[in-house]
Amino acid sequence: MAQTPEAKVKKKVKDYLTARGIYFTMPFTAGFGANGVPDILVCYQGKFIAIECKANGKKPTALQGEHMKRIQRGGGTAVVVDERNVDTMLEGLFDDTDDGRC
Repeated sequence: MAQTPEAKVKKKVKDYLTARGIYFTMPFTAGFGANGVPDILVCYQGKFIAIECKANGKKPTALQGEHMKRIQRGGGTAVVVDERNVDTMLEGLFDDTDDGRC
């Protein structure tokens, strides 16, 4: 079965983080958690980073955008990545010279 463009972006992000030993989790709400939480939550060098993965040209929903604003107001980083910017975004967020400890 072929992956969706968004699933490919998620896989690329997960593979990147896993290869570098960076802690992350992917919340699965299934009616029990908060809807609109970004796809991937990361702890890196003491920083909270939320990554919302999208297919090209897609924007976060209003609810996703609100979560991202709240994360930023709390001092975290919240970004949207897609097929066009995933590589440069990851390189910009994560310094390969560090071991990824939170």
